[in-house]
Amino acid sequence: MTQSAELIEITSPEELRDLLGAPMPRAVAKERAALHPRDRDWLAASPFVLVATSDAEGNCDVSPKGDPAGFTYVIDDHTIALPERKGNRRADGFHNILANPHVGLIFLIPGRTETLRINGRARLVRDAPFFDEMIVKGHRPQLAVVVDIDTIFFHCAKAFLRSQLWQAETWHPDVLPSHACLVKEVQPTQETLAELEEYYKPENYGKQLYAA
Repeated sequence: MTQSAELIEITSPEELRDLLGAPMPRAVAKERAALHPRDRDWLAASPFVLVATSDAEGNCDVSPKGDPAGFTYVIDDHTIALPERKGNRRADGFHNILANPHVGLIFLIPGRTETLRINGRARLVRDAPFFDEMIVKGHRPQLAVVVDIDTIFFHCAKAFLRSQLWQAETWHPDVLPSHACLVKEVQPTQETLAELEEYYKPENYGKQLYAA
């Protein structure tokens, strides 16, 4: 018997709901369409967001974005902006946004087991007056992702509690080889392992975070 034959798939919304049961009324009612003052507080304290996008065919991408806490700029109760710094120039998520504006965002605060989720429609902006308020270490954003909010809500702590994500005693960063080793093993590269190790040293790699 093949592995695929052993899988028992869910193929309808009715079957899914029958398996999961009805959501709690509080879970259904938690969605908002505009920023609450506490949402603004969360954004002001968050240094990290995951940005989910998909192209016109539904091919997905999730990209992490991070900066000092409060890097998300609140334009108004229905609109926020995320600055883009120098990166690897793949721009997978940005290409997706040009084809399909729908995005999903998850904002984290280190140590907190809840997250703030925003779903909306995104635009790429190459310049705006508020760019001057998103300068970090003299670096003005290359562009910004402006998100018009459709829904916003706090997500419960269960995933973080199950994973023990913030509990330092569960951290084992050396369980895998260094990033330089992983790069050398899984992708074609002309650099030697020694050159990659030097490139990815924190004191060297960190110099590129806000380079021109």
